[in-house]
Amino acid sequence: MYGTGALAEQECAEKSVKDGDPASAKKYLTAVLNCLNASWKTHLEAAGLQFTKPVVKFYTKAPARFCGHKFGDSEAWHCPESRTIAIRLHKNLLQNTGDLYLLHLMSQMYAYHVQELAGIGEAYRAAPYKNTSELNEQHRRHSLQMDCLAGVFIKSVWSSLERPVSNWNHLMGMVKDTGDVKGKDRVYGKGASRVHWSKQGYATGDPASCNTWAASPAKVS
Repeated sequence: MYGTGALAEQECAEKSVKDGDPASAKKYLTAVLNCLNASWKTHLEAAGLQFTKPVVKFYTKAPARFCGHKFGDSEAWHCPESRTIAIRLHKNLLQNTGDLYLLHLMSQMYAYHVQELAGIGEAYRAAPYKNTSELNEQHRRHSLQMDCLAGVFIKSVWSSLERPVSNWNHLMGMVKDTGDVKGKDRVYGKGASRVHWSKQGYATGDPASCNTWAASPAKVS
């Protein structure tokens, strides 16, 4: 995956979506999913990797359990065992659908699928660790790579979105606000770290720039 160069640029026309409307949000996300399938299929097969599409399920009400866990208040989950993505089209998610958040969310969940196809997910789960601190760092490396790969995809379709750069800047502001909270498990990365890796993927458009596993601990804090 790292040796095949940047993702090829492609057209990805966004479907219209209405605030508060799960049906139009589902159509929008399905269109983005089709772009993701086409883009990553080309890239991964060029790298000699087998490609399969993920299963994607949309919910207006969260299921009690998903992938053996409580779904809770999460917006989305990726299940590595079944290669399934679940997205909950809840009220708050659909409040301001004109920004890049929906596209970014689907790109993030798909990045987890890409990690599985590349063998990274399996290696991550099998990696040894000495203590909770080291385990959490591995969680962050996995999650921050997901942020970076989402940025890679967005870069590959950016010119076709016909959006102003202010939309990207606004998205990065939202990403910064979703970093790890002080006093809780640090498994996703600080807001600044999430922005750093998202921007790195977007700047290069190349999965090779997303090797968080080779980064220094300071870069995955």
